[in-house]
Amino acid sequence: MQVVLDLDGLDALIGALRQDGRVVVGPVLRDDAITLAELGSAADLPSGWGVETGPGHYRVRRRQDTAVFGHSAGPQSWKRFLHPPRRALISSDRNGFHAAEVDSPAYAFLGVRPCDLAAIAKLRQIVGGRAPFVVAAQCTEPGEVCFCTSMGCGPAAGPRYDIALTERIDSAGHRFLATSGTEEGAELLARVPARAASPDDVALAEQDVGAAANRTGRAMPELDLRDLLARNRDSSHWEAVAERCLTCGNCTMVCPTCFCVSVEDTTDLDGNAERSQRWASCFEIDFSYLHGGAVRTSGASRYRQWMTHKLGTWHDQFGTSGCVGCGRCIAWCPAGIDITEEAAALAAGEQP
Repeated sequence: MQVVLDLDGLDALIGALRQDGRVVVGPVLRDDAITLAELGSAADLPSGWGVETGPGHYRVRRRQDTAVFGHSAGPQSWKRFLHPPRRALISSDRNGFHAAEVDSPAYAFLGVRPCDLAAIAKLRQIVGGRAPFVVAAQCTEPGEVCFCTSMGCGPAAGPRYDIALTERIDSAGHRFLATSGTEEGAELLARVPARAASPDDVALAEQDVGAAANRTGRAMPELDLRDLLARNRDSSHWEAVAERCLTCGNCTMVCPTCFCVSVEDTTDLDGNAERSQRWASCFEIDFSYLHGGAVRTSGASRYRQWMTHKLGTWHDQFGTSGCVGCGRCIAWCPAGIDITEEAAALAAGEQP
């Protein structure tokens, strides 16, 4: 099913999702960044705001139009709703032990970019949980640090959405081509004001998304990254990276697929205790702690572990790469380290 929505139709779509009891989450402008938060209406979307990105650089900027999805990936990903940064597991007091209550809202994610759509699928393969209703936003505005095309994760949305929107603003107005991907998506579109999509509507949307594939700012080398990293375990290049890497873990925190956790116990003087789970990072020196000490004590070994797992051994565990090419790790690295450049440097080092 393909229909065309205007802004009122988009607002009605959000309203219908809320009426169905779903918590609608989407992009908003907050704290000088495009972040993710609960939406009350289409008025909450970042109308007229885009972003500029680069290695170690992210800034919001005013656009020349009123596009609501005219921006690339921000500092937050949908991971925080599917795999919370901190979660209580069990608590105890003088009356015994108590299992933590599991809060699992019926989410509707609106404005999910194709790279993040792929990330949600990868993450849910690991952490499970209730599937959200997904309204994807086809990418027509790739960022300078995006390399989704070379990872096979965009800019067109894959077949894992309930509804996909392609935004367009021209002399004919501000509109969204809405394509249903599931029966539930089609049923929802039938409840909101819309007109039937014409062949021109579909052709223009496909043209915009196709053009975006040629405007991504980065690309991975065209070779088997898994084999490249396996062959270069002892490469001297890891030390060159370590001279710049702060081992701060920013890349793992903003990554939409990193899922590692640690468990913490806290107590107080009143006899209360709690065990909780929090996001962890392979850049933490204690992450590889075994009896007698940490296994990976150098920055070089920790960066190698992250990159090798993300692009290589993830295949052994889950049958796919752990990277979707969103570029967040590049934009939010304070040292401006670029994973695509590091892969290219390893490849170049093998050439005779």
